[in-house]
Amino acid sequence: MQAGEETAATLRPPGHELSATGVTVAYEGVDVVHDAAMTLRPGEVTVLVGPNGSGKSTLLRTLARLQQPRTATLVLDGATDCLALSPREFSRHVALLTQGRPTPSGLTVRDLVEFGRYPYRGRWGKADPEGPAAVDRALALTGVTELAGRGAEHLSGGQLQRVWLAGCLAQQTGVLLLDEPTTYLDLRYQVELLDLMRDLADDHGIAVGAVLHDLDQAAAVADRIVLLDTGRVVADGSPSDVLTPERLTDTYGIRIEVDTDPLTGRLRTRAMGRHHSRSERLSTTS
Repeated sequence: MQAGEETAATLRPPGHELSATGVTVAYEGVDVVHDAAMTLRPGEVTVLVGPNGSGKSTLLRTLARLQQPRTATLVLDGATDCLALSPREFSRHVALLTQGRPTPSGLTVRDLVEFGRYPYRGRWGKADPEGPAAVDRALALTGVTELAGRGAEHLSGGQLQRVWLAGCLAQQTGVLLLDEPTTYLDLRYQVELLDLMRDLADDHGIAVGAVLHDLDQAAAVADRIVLLDTGRVVADGSPSDVLTPERLTDTYGIRIEVDTDPLTGRLRTRAMGRHHSRSERLSTTS
């Protein structure tokens, strides 16, 4: 093994399996997630989809232990006592990129990414010998190395989103949770982020779980799709099993057509609004 290969190996986190069963979450006494279950497996990308308010982000936050459930069983690598792990210990295994993080001021990009190393530092500033290499790798993977010295307050929304993601990658966990990670990103960086999700699963064995609104993006990147509606898991399986026109139309309350892209062979969806219907009528009468 060459020196460069040895460094890469030390930075590669072991894969972890995280599963949840019987997840029920309530807000102000009203259940918003009902007896949900899902499993994130090493080397797989699992995507949660569903209408607004269907419980996707709530379920993801529960998996990350940031949302207190009314009932739930979380299992990490077969250990049912993972709820007993301290937040610092748990964060060595599971990282979450949340929505709507504030824009910090007075900190550089590198400062922010270094926050991802907090699970490996002791209360009294314990040394973190692998930290600098992990931060450099995370900056490079997210394409923000050139921004490392820039003040975070001067970044665009898309740049800041990638920096927060770099912080999660610097955390070097076996499970990575992403809540609407393509928010604020232009088309190029959306595609690059989806590619990165696949790379993390395929090349590093990470279990990736993400909330996405774009059904075509979900079909392109996911090994498994979990479809939620009104807080309930209504389907869990491969994209072709879950993304059927009948199921999507029923869940979203609008006609959705599904076919296969002849160039990529991937599923693609189309929501049929009033103007789509008019175009169809015109094409059939012309």
